[in-house]
Amino acid sequence: MMYPLTGLATLAALLVYFMSGLNVARARGKYGVKAPAVTGDPGFERAFRAQQNTLEWLPLFLPPVWLFAATWGDTWAAGLGLLWAIARAGYVIAYTADARRREPYFIAQFAVVAVLWIGALMGIVRGFI
Repeated sequence: MMYPLTGLATLAALLVYFMSGLNVARARGKYGVKAPAVTGDPGFERAFRAQQNTLEWLPLFLPPVWLFAATWGDTWAAGLGLLWAIARAGYVIAYTADARRREPYFIAQFAVVAVLWIGALMGIVRGFI
């Protein structure tokens, strides 16, 4: 595999998503919210929104992390990818506990995605020069 570290960082990001899904399942049981309902106790709704927001961000994270790896290198992309997964895990934990605590984690994961996007774009443009 050309980018094994980026592959591991990708798996870390997907693990965060998987764990957030398990968190929703636990919240369904804890708060008595039966599928397919997505509303109910605020504790369940926070867990559900944290998982859905993670899903919404995955398509914004995954392509640029791989483009970044292809243009700037496996180590840098993997480092940024791991930072994203850590920030995203913090976001899920904080949002589930108290939605007001999520902001620093959101800003961190947003900053990582911004760096990946800008880096991927610069790397692609550099390929034309």
